[in-house]
Amino acid sequence: MEPGRALSAASRSLSASSLKDRLSKLTTTPLRPVAALQANIDFVPAKVPRKRRLQMLAVAIWSVLIVITTVTFLLLWSIPPLWPLLTFYTIWIRWIDKSPDYGGRPSHWFRSMALWRYFADYYPASCVGWLDSGKLVNPGFQEAELPADRPYVFGYHPHGIIGMGAFATFATEATGFSKAFPGIKPHLLTLASNFKMPIYRDIILALGICSVSKQSCSNILKSGPGSAITIIVGGAAESLSARPGTADLTLRRRLGFIKIAIQHGADLVPVFSFGENDIYQQMPNERGTTIYALQKKFQSIFGFTLPMFHGRGLLNYNLGLMPYRRRIVAVIGKPIHVTQCDHPSSEEVFRIQKIYIDELTRIWDTYKDEFARARKRELSIIE
Repeated sequence: MEPGRALSAASRSLSASSLKDRLSKLTTTPLRPVAALQANIDFVPAKVPRKRRLQMLAVAIWSVLIVITTVTFLLLWSIPPLWPLLTFYTIWIRWIDKSPDYGGRPSHWFRSMALWRYFADYYPASCVGWLDSGKLVNPGFQEAELPADRPYVFGYHPHGIIGMGAFATFATEATGFSKAFPGIKPHLLTLASNFKMPIYRDIILALGICSVSKQSCSNILKSGPGSAITIIVGGAAESLSARPGTADLTLRRRLGFIKIAIQHGADLVPVFSFGENDIYQQMPNERGTTIYALQKKFQSIFGFTLPMFHGRGLLNYNLGLMPYRRRIVAVIGKPIHVTQCDHPSSEEVFRIQKIYIDELTRIWDTYKDEFARARKRELSIIE
C-alpha cells in the first residue's frame, strides 16, 4: 500500500506542476487578432444622454446622406407608376435645372432645422464670439463688422478631410451666422459633380450650397449687396495634409478666388477654422510614398481625392468613419477691401494675396493659444 500511495502522490504533484506550466504559457501567448481588436475597442457605455444620441444621429445622417439618397432613388425606380415622373426628374436635373450656378434654392427654415443644431453641437462647432442665442460672449471678441452693402468672398481654411466646420458655419444657421452678420447671404461652394446626384442635390441646394464653377461665383456675387460665397481654398490637395495638431495650407498657387473678388469688387474675408483637422486621423501618406502617388493620380483623373482616414464608430470611440467629438471654432477675420477691376494685373493679385496671407497669419497667432493648444507645429503654407 505504501508504494501505491507514493506513486499517487507523485502523479498528483506532476499533474499540478504540468497544469501550472500550461497556464503560465497561456497567459504569455499573444491574443488572436479578433480578440486583440475587441480588447482595444473603447465601447460606448450603455447609458448615454438622449441629447448626445441625437447629436450622433445628426452627424451620422449627414455623413452617409449620399448613400441614403442614392438608395432611395434606386428603390423608387422599383415602383412602375413612378417611372414617368422619375424620367422627367432625371432629365430636369441633367439638362434643365441651372440652380447650382444661380444661387441655389436656399430655405431659411431648412437651414434652421433642429437637425443642424444637433450636428453643430456634436463637436461642438461655433463662430468666434457668438453663442447659439446670437449674443456676444465678449463685446470686444468679434473680429469685425461686415456691412451688408457689398458682396463678399470668404476663404475657408483648412479644408480638413470633409469640411464639417465649413458646413456647420456657412450652410446652416446652427452657429448663428445670420444673427452675427445680418444681411449677409452665404453660399458654401462645392464640386459641380455633387449636383448630379438625385435627391441629395436638392437637399444641398435648399441649404444654399452651390457649384464652385466660375460662372456660379460670378452669378452669386452679381446678385446684389450682401451676397457672399465661401470657397474652401485648399481643396482636395489640402485634404491629404489634414492631420490632428497641424495647419498645413495649400494657398500660394490659389489665385482664382482673389481674381474673382477683384473682378466683382467683393471684399475678401479670411476664415480660419481651429479644430477642422482634428476630427479625423489619417493614414501616413507623406510625399514620395506609394499611397500619396495613388491619391494624386486619382485626383488628376476624377477632380477629387480619397484620403485614407478613420475616426470613431456609432458604438465605440476609436474605430469607424464618424468624426471625433473635437471642438471646431471658425474665426471670421477682418475683411480686405479690394478695388473692382475687370482685368486685374498679376502684381495686384499678388499684392492682395500677401495682405490675405498676413491676415490669416494674424488670426492664427491671435487665437492659437486658446483654440489650438494641442498643436504639434505652427501654421505652414506648403504650396
